[in-house]
Amino acid sequence: MNLRSASVLVLDDDPDILTAVRLLLKTQVREVTVERRPEALPSLLAARSFDVILLDMNYHSAVNTGNEGFFWLKRIKELGSAAAVIMITAYADIELAVRALKEGAADFVVKPWHNDKLLTTIQDALRPAGAAPAAPAHAAAGVPDLLGSAPALQQIFRTIEKVAPTDANVLILGENGTGKDLVAQAVHRASQRAGGPFVKVDAGALTPSLFESELFGHKKGAFTDAREDRAGRFEAANGGTLFLDEIGNLGLAQQAKLLTVLQNRQVTRLGSNQPIPVDIRLICATNVPLSELADERRFRKDLLYRINTVELLVPPLRQRPADIAALARHFAAQYAAKYHRPAPSLSPAALRKLEQYAWPGNVRELQYTIERAVIMADAPELQPDDLHFSQLEPAPAAQETADNLTLSAVERNAILRVIEKHGGNITRAAQELGLTRTALYRRLNKHAL
Repeated sequence: MNLRSASVLVLDDDPDILTAVRLLLKTQVREVTVERRPEALPSLLAARSFDVILLDMNYHSAVNTGNEGFFWLKRIKELGSAAAVIMITAYADIELAVRALKEGAADFVVKPWHNDKLLTTIQDALRPAGAAPAAPAHAAAGVPDLLGSAPALQQIFRTIEKVAPTDANVLILGENGTGKDLVAQAVHRASQRAGGPFVKVDAGALTPSLFESELFGHKKGAFTDAREDRAGRFEAANGGTLFLDEIGNLGLAQQAKLLTVLQNRQVTRLGSNQPIPVDIRLICATNVPLSELADERRFRKDLLYRINTVELLVPPLRQRPADIAALARHFAAQYAAKYHRPAPSLSPAALRKLEQYAWPGNVRELQYTIERAVIMADAPELQPDDLHFSQLEPAPAAQETADNLTLSAVERNAILRVIEKHGGNITRAAQELGLTRTALYRRLNKHAL
């Protein structure tokens, strides 16, 4: 199931968390329902069905064992709900994580989370067990999933053709939203390992307590509730490709452990002394500029040399304006098919508006802009007024118009940026804005946020 078609229920006793998740999901999913009282769960499930349930593990400040969350996880199963359950907690404890997965949870996230990571977790939970990501709707230059004719992108295609048949490690650099994960998949699909697994790990989102178990696996009895052996992501990728996304966010201690495994080409599960050989092709990605990554106070230079046999720099969308029209038409056709509507055309004025915008959110922002336009447009041809750019991205100063400079718009943009800065924490956002929480809630309602 696609994220946009999903119905999501969020159960948490913290109103700040509920507000933050509602703000994040209301433009990403079909329907989001929030509830502070877990006791309301049976009646909610009796009244309607949900595709995903985000379930807090603790509902009383004096209790932090997660037992309440496990009780309600079991209750969801007893009520016959088919929803994928994602456990959420403020306590980054590997024992709770493993226990939640063993008892039927689809995944586990730790507060505070990165919004992109939470969306990815929900999308992954919507996929049937063992299902691969959806097949690409379009391909160009012989490289699956990638579309564009700009010289910088053509250079990436040529590099992929050369490097893919080898086992050379690849480091993909680029801003958020440029499509680094698609480049990684393209390398895998063009490689001799295409028949093997492609395993993606959001390395930067792994807490220190989860890092070794997630990547290297563990043995039965390695820690409380480790009731059986579990293979890590390295073993899961054996014979294929391991993609470590956002590797620039790893801590130095985690980098040292990763380097040891890459040098020895073997992993040792937690609770074991027996090394296990692994045969993987490593692809890494980061939005951290290479100049910052080379600072040894942030990233080990020996590890950087190890992962950077071949470097691919994915250009931001503002550097490939010639591709904007083709991408926009592709997304228009894609979302028209998804929402069972005739594929709209784009007027010359609409294309000019797209090409003159700086796209701080890159291709991802363009994709969501076109999707909104397809949903909201009344005519078969998209016009400039149908295109609304994301308020979540910093607006380029040169593009601010009189409409954007109204007092109401300035207030709305300021609120959005401060809430995003604090990861949806309403209390902290209100403090920075010099407002009470009640006053901030009033302004959220005023601006329909």
